[in-house]
Amino acid sequence: MAGNDPKDPPEPPAPPPPADGDGGTPDGGTPDHASAGPTLVVEGDGDRAGSVVVKEAMPDTMFVFPLRGSVPFPQLMMPLLLDSQSARDIVAKAEAHNGLLFLVLQKDPEREPTSADDLHEVGVVTRILKVLKLPDGGSSAMTQGMRRAKLVKIVRQKPHLVVRTKEIVEVPAQGERAESLFRLLQKQLKQLAEMQEQLDTGFTTALLNVDEPNQLADFTGGVVRKVTDRQRLLAQPNVEARLELALQLAMAETELAQLDQKIQSEIREKAEKAQKDYFLREQMKLIRRELGEEKDPRVLELERLEQAIGAAKMPEAADRRAREELTRLRTTPVESGEYGVIRNYLDWLTTLPWSVSTQDDSDLGRAARVLADDHYGLDEVKDRILEFLAVRKLRPGHQGSILCFSGPPGVGKTSLGRSIARAMGRKFWRFSLGGLRDEAEIKGHRRTYIGALPGRILQGLKACGSNNPVLLLDEIDKLGSDFRGDPSSALLEVLDPEQNHAFLDHYLDVPFDLSKVMFLATANVLSQIPEPLRDRMEVLELPGYLLEEKVEIGRRHLLPKQLERHGLVPKNLSVPQVVWPKIVDLHTREAGVRGLDKVIQRLCRKAALAVAKGQPGPGKLSFAEMEQLLGRPKFKPDERRKQRLPGVVQGLAWTPVGGDVLYVEAVASPGKGAMQLTGSLGDVMAESAKLALSYLKSRAERFGLDLERIGTLDLHLHFPSGAIKKDGPSAGIAIACAFLGCLLGKQAPMDLAMTGELTVVGEVLPIGGVREKVLAAKNFGLGRVLLPKGNEPDVAELKPELVRGLEIRYVDRFEQVFDVVFGGEKSKPAVGRGRRRG
Repeated sequence: MAGNDPKDPPEPPAPPPPADGDGGTPDGGTPDHASAGPTLVVEGDGDRAGSVVVKEAMPDTMFVFPLRGSVPFPQLMMPLLLDSQSARDIVAKAEAHNGLLFLVLQKDPEREPTSADDLHEVGVVTRILKVLKLPDGGSSAMTQGMRRAKLVKIVRQKPHLVVRTKEIVEVPAQGERAESLFRLLQKQLKQLAEMQEQLDTGFTTALLNVDEPNQLADFTGGVVRKVTDRQRLLAQPNVEARLELALQLAMAETELAQLDQKIQSEIREKAEKAQKDYFLREQMKLIRRELGEEKDPRVLELERLEQAIGAAKMPEAADRRAREELTRLRTTPVESGEYGVIRNYLDWLTTLPWSVSTQDDSDLGRAARVLADDHYGLDEVKDRILEFLAVRKLRPGHQGSILCFSGPPGVGKTSLGRSIARAMGRKFWRFSLGGLRDEAEIKGHRRTYIGALPGRILQGLKACGSNNPVLLLDEIDKLGSDFRGDPSSALLEVLDPEQNHAFLDHYLDVPFDLSKVMFLATANVLSQIPEPLRDRMEVLELPGYLLEEKVEIGRRHLLPKQLERHGLVPKNLSVPQVVWPKIVDLHTREAGVRGLDKVIQRLCRKAALAVAKGQPGPGKLSFAEMEQLLGRPKFKPDERRKQRLPGVVQGLAWTPVGGDVLYVEAVASPGKGAMQLTGSLGDVMAESAKLALSYLKSRAERFGLDLERIGTLDLHLHFPSGAIKKDGPSAGIAIACAFLGCLLGKQAPMDLAMTGELTVVGEVLPIGGVREKVLAAKNFGLGRVLLPKGNEPDVAELKPELVRGLEIRYVDRFEQVFDVVFGGEKSKPAVGRGRRRG
């Protein structure tokens, strides 16, 4: 059914007064009929043959009442809300003239119509029955739809819209199809009326009394939801087509009503269940409260926090802050977001181990056994740890220093931290610093941020449950910094024994004592640690392992661990003592044992596959079975050059993964005295090459060089493995020897390697990485090593087995180097077996 227009009708222009006061038309022209009202016309009715009906002849010019959200239909009542002066004026003038209005739908409800294009073409001519006054002071007009009409044109716009219309002649519905559509539509509307609660019994009664097809189709417009669909019904002149369209729209409305009922039913069931559960819970709470068995959850939470504050035994400042926050929590509504922030803060305050400590194990013998069981070698590091434990035993409150384990990957830095914690009887927590760029990860976030948390240091203490654990700061040399702060600067307070007794986290905002924590750090490259941070730590270098040490580590630790992980027993796979050196020598090249662990894992996987198939497994591994399981060796057993060539010298280099033997090659060709450097050399190494040539030219007579001949030659210096970047001053004497060998045509001994920085006046200065370089020479199978005189104390600190079989010569002038390399001294045979570099 047509309803009130939900929006104010536009203010249409008023028609001009009739020319003679009673018989004119709204446009002031000659009237189409004898009077202003409708005229009765007698004509044959096309719906029923032979019958005669009386129809009113409508005037073709009348006032327009534009509608914004409603569509009128003939024979249906439609109230018009007159909530503006313009609407009241147009109804009053139309009522005074002939009591007729042309109701038509606007195309754009937000825009005032100014032309025929702004209105739909088809509307309804209605008669104004009565104007009613409303209780709120407004008024409404009740209208009766009469006939469809087509808008021809707008006659006048001001002060109100006046249009010329043309009555639409309907095409009657006849035949069996029309009767079938009529019955189906009537049945569909009855079904829809039963499903929709807003359709009262009056709708069903009116539906039963409609017996004309055109009236039933128009009647359907009252239940169609979309305004556009209603307008389609109104604009259809063919009654049979209108019946079909009305049936489609009614069926669609029925499907929507069914969906509405389904959704309402589901929601009603959920709401009823939730409401029922809520009432039952409330009743249970009331009953328990009456019996004294339950308290309010908020009260319980406050009591729990108050008890936790008392049990935490916090320092005075933290206890005072906690009780202040608890007082704030009592007056904060549960629904407030601040309630959760305060509660989380109190949870952190009360769960941190302010006064919880673990008892240190003072048995130094047990600590030594634990360190020996977990790690092979590393005697210097183990002695330093035992010294630290001894001091703590004599003076329990001694803070000690921060230990930093430095060394290549895979030498056991991280696992050594776990062993220290086990030896001391403390909890262990590892904090990886690799790639960390946010300062808040160390010192926490301010509570003003959403999701704020304390820093990782306090998180580790909470996870350990004690205030004296062993905290390992792993990969401290890989810290970064960006716009979020510098984490290395934040660590200064953490690692300084003079400051960390009052460490201030941004989240807690109260001091926390970190002086009881034993901090350990690991690093691969010490030079990448900022100087202020490195100054707060005591560095313990963990060098690479010897061949014998790797064999023992693999036999004692790696193989038993992997057998357990792969579900094997020693009878399934065991490695004899004579096979271990081959595995280490031919399949790994590293300072640590991480690669060896992967090789052992591969052996265990092969054995596990055989056992899973029902076979006994390799058992005691032979050389042939080793080659079969591991495949072709990755490294040759001897990489030393068999042929001695002039201009080729063996140098020693330091790398982050250990020492290495580095070949230096020089050749001369006809030219103009130019020098070319290749091998990915850095600036410092390039300067060393220029310095070495300048020194040799300055001492040409001493070394037997012809300066005139040198001026006619181009020198080319090359370091093999050209894809690897190389830099540093320690290859100075090796470069000078390569140039001399090239220019003099002399060959350097193949069992001799050298390292040292050369100055422009011929002095040989000390270098770093002595242990790694000596270890590389020994593993490579060399017999002699030339070192600067200033590094003699470094060699004295090395273990005897590391230098056993090596002849180490110390030099402080290049003339001494020349005498050893080219002075005719006989080469001594190499000790041990030649080795290929990784």
